[in-house]
Amino acid sequence: MSTNAILKFQNNIFLHFPHLESTNLYALNILSKSNPTEGTAISTYNQVNGRGQIGSKWESQPNKNISLSIILYPTFLDAKDGFLLNQAISLSVWEFICLHNVASAKIKWPNDIYINDLKVAGLLIQNSIQGQQLQSSVVGIGININQEYFSKEIPNPTSLINETKKTFDLDELSAQLFDHVERNYFLLKSGNVKLIQKKYFSALYRLNVWTNFSKMDGTSFKGKIRSTSADGKIRIENEQGTIEAFNLKEVVYNK
Repeated sequence: MSTNAILKFQNNIFLHFPHLESTNLYALNILSKSNPTEGTAISTYNQVNGRGQIGSKWESQPNKNISLSIILYPTFLDAKDGFLLNQAISLSVWEFICLHNVASAKIKWPNDIYINDLKVAGLLIQNSIQGQQLQSSVVGIGININQEYFSKEIPNPTSLINETKKTFDLDELSAQLFDHVERNYFLLKSGNVKLIQKKYFSALYRLNVWTNFSKMDGTSFKGKIRSTSADGKIRIENEQGTIEAFNLKEVVYNK
C-alpha cells in the first residue's frame, strides 16, 4: 500500500494485511486492548469472512476489491445522533463511486451504494457508547472494484469494472476513498450537519419515486421515500398520503 493512502489524521497508523478474516473484527480487537490513534486504518485485499448489516454476507475475491476499517472517536456526537456518522461515511463512499463517472450511483438507505439497481458497496459501522455519547466507531467499508463474476448466492452485485469496463489500481483508489472519508468526517466534526444531511438526502436511492415495498408481516404497499429521520429511520409516504417510519429490516424493496 502506497504511503499516500494514509488518512491525514495526526500520527495515523495504516495496517495492510495480505489477508484477514474481517477488518472490522481486527479493528475491534485492537480497541479492546488499547487506545489506537484516531484514523487508524486496517486494510486487506483478501477478506475471507466479511459481513454486512445484521449478519449479511459480503463476498470478495482475493486481490480484486477494497475491504477496510477505520477507527474513529466521534465523541462530539450524542448516541442518539449516531446516524449522522452513517450519513457522512455513506456520502464519502458515494462521492468516491461518482468520481469514476458513474452518474447513476445512489445511496440505498441506510448505507449501501447502488449503481442503478445493483449493489457496488456497503458499510458496517459498529459503535461503542458510554452514557449518552459515542465513544468509538469502527467504520467498515467494502467496495467491489475489479471483480467481474459473483456467486449466485449474492442477489444483485456489481463492480466498478463491470460498470465502466476499466481495471483499477486498488492502492490508488484506496487513497481517493480516504480523502473523501477524511473530508466528510471533519466536515461533520466541525458542525456542518445540515450540509451532510442535504447531500445524503439528495443522493438517496429511489427518493420521491413510486416503489413497491414489503413490511415484516408480509404485506406489500406502494410508496415514495420522502426522507430519513434523525434517528436513522426511513420515512415512506404511501398512496393514501400517510407517512410511516421504518427501522432497518422492517421494510424491504420489491423488484
